[in-house]
Amino acid sequence: MTEQLYLPDDDYRREFDARVEAVDESNGTVVLDRTLFYKEGGGQPPDHGRLSFESGEGRVVDVRKDHGEIRHTVEGNLPKEGATVHGELDWERRYAHMRYHTAQHVVSKVVLDEYGASTAGNQIHDDRARIDFTPAAFDEDDPRAIEERANALIERDLSVEKENRPRAALEAETPDGRSNLDLIPDDVDPLRAVTIGDVDVCPCGGTHVDRLGELGELTIVDRSSKGADTERIEFVLDGPEQA
Repeated sequence: MTEQLYLPDDDYRREFDARVEAVDESNGTVVLDRTLFYKEGGGQPPDHGRLSFESGEGRVVDVRKDHGEIRHTVEGNLPKEGATVHGELDWERRYAHMRYHTAQHVVSKVVLDEYGASTAGNQIHDDRARIDFTPAAFDEDDPRAIEERANALIERDLSVEKENRPRAALEAETPDGRSNLDLIPDDVDPLRAVTIGDVDVCPCGGTHVDRLGELGELTIVDRSSKGADTERIEFVLDGPEQA
């Protein structure tokens, strides 16, 4: 099983060395014994970057989990099984996802607290994000109220802590409606917890910034109905220089 090096709290690391466990030339995929590349999941796209090795280098363009293995799709040269590779993340892409995923947690907590609506789904990009809430029926003033409350939290520059926690303890601490804990297999224990100051805690395997001040200003750019009792909010971040 591939060791995920960014877990639980090494999101800012950009380079690593690893050993090639398997190569599938027909699909252009590589399995490593350890990786910093985030695999697609939880509404967050995969990391991109580069693998370099003695005989050449290739561009990592997709990362997915398949039957328990994390497979890196590589364009260009493929390393040989058993080779040592040096991995480098596309940091601009990774950091954008870190900011937007953390912002998604902020908005989700605000909506849960203020409207009693849970996050039914989300999708993060490197320049925007969307969240679906249910049960929800926002009026035309609600997006601005959500935006103001989210920015008030961001301005507090709260710390964002990532750590592994015993499942039972995290389940007890996570507010009702904050997470779909029932979708996580029972044998996953401990769970990785993401805690924002004294306002939010949620099990999450995605990548995140260390402080809310890194998010900058959040602007809700669209709100739409996605069916009975479901509302979608889309937002962008206009923030500080890249870390």
